[in-house]
Amino acid sequence: MASTMAIILSLILLMYLAYRGITVLLLAPLMAALAILLSGDVGLLLPIYTDTFMKALGNYVIQFLPIFLLGALFGQLMADSGAAHTISRWIVNKLGKKHAIVTVVLACGILTYGGVSLFVVAFAIYPIARDLFQAADIPKRLVPATIALGSFTFTMTALPGTPAIQNAIPIPYYGTNVFAAPGLGIIAGIIMLGGGLLWLHSRANKARLAGEGYGEHYEETNEPAETQSERGALSEMPLALALLPLVLVIGVNALFTYVVFPGMDMLFITDKFPALDPSKITGLWALIIALVVACTTLVISRLGHWQDLRATVNKGVFGFMLPLFNTASEVGYGAVIAGLAGFAIIRDAVLNVTPNNPLISEAIAMNVLAGITGSSSGGLSIALQTLGADYLRMAQEVGIDPELLHRVAVLAAGGFDTLPHCGAIITLLSICRLTHRQSYLNIAAVTMGAPFVALVTVITLGTLFGSF
Repeated sequence: MASTMAIILSLILLMYLAYRGITVLLLAPLMAALAILLSGDVGLLLPIYTDTFMKALGNYVIQFLPIFLLGALFGQLMADSGAAHTISRWIVNKLGKKHAIVTVVLACGILTYGGVSLFVVAFAIYPIARDLFQAADIPKRLVPATIALGSFTFTMTALPGTPAIQNAIPIPYYGTNVFAAPGLGIIAGIIMLGGGLLWLHSRANKARLAGEGYGEHYEETNEPAETQSERGALSEMPLALALLPLVLVIGVNALFTYVVFPGMDMLFITDKFPALDPSKITGLWALIIALVVACTTLVISRLGHWQDLRATVNKGVFGFMLPLFNTASEVGYGAVIAGLAGFAIIRDAVLNVTPNNPLISEAIAMNVLAGITGSSSGGLSIALQTLGADYLRMAQEVGIDPELLHRVAVLAAGGFDTLPHCGAIITLLSICRLTHRQSYLNIAAVTMGAPFVALVTVITLGTLFGSF
């Protein structure tokens, strides 16, 4: 009982202190140490740190470093080449201020589905969203929720093939790929997009009837994004060329996932690496190849147009380190917690919520851990690290397709991850120069409300009809 209370206390403190802005890089080992001390295992503190915490952290880095690195690099290349700017401006020109909310959501969605980092998208789209909302006289307080709907929801967790790290994490645990349960993913994406747009338009209409307008925001005189001359230079990139890297990320990924790797004889690999199961890793290999092809194509196609390619590459590569090690530290924390005696009680309680339907148990575990850590990737990694094998075993016992487990896990991780202490939410509000009080309710509605409905729908359909 004492060990269980120690785990709960450490989780509460982790969530609270993360909300207060303390880095997870420091919090994760400290809260893991606190749980060990309160559990009475004082003498095992250092062995657990070196052999459990650091080993789990290192294994995660080894497994996912290429995805984080290439994803960050690709996002930076898209931003600095002008491709992201060209795509977003094209959507704005086609839809215009009359459809300001839809315009911003689609611009964010296309960029994030193509592999651009959500933080890069937020920085790139904010100036456009601000101008559109001001021209359409829609309250600025709705801008963060609109960007969040396009960046943090359906393109991150639902649409098949999305290169988001969240969609890659379950692959080695379930032997799946990023296109897992594509039909259910599309249904979930439609629910998220439709529900989010309905909410935002209802808020905009209510504000219009109340005569609220865009509001007075004097800080807008300080331009937060590119200068006008830089914008003009970036907008010269042809649209087809700007879209090509995004198409390659999805297309090359699908090609290797469904054609190349399934048609290969993997015996030469297993002969050389007998401990390696190619069926559980080809999904990651396909994503790595797709990102490499897209990055290379983008660099070559813009030769002669880069202002400073070396600086862009360096910035992109350096930018992957903090997200990777934040998540890896949370995985290390989860590994320590999973080794404590009190965790067995928590694990059994979660696993036995619905012994005949592990999908519900999995959804609860992912939501709770994502909420505690304020990170969809962190919560997903901790849950799969500690419970992934159990869920796979339970699913196999009742005949549930691992692809359905994959999709439910990713959808659930994208639910409570956007509680107020979420780093992405704090960053987004900072970019938009707004506060939680002004904008958080609408962010929560589109990033937790609509995704919850989508999750319930997928679990229901998956239970009734299986994976499709």
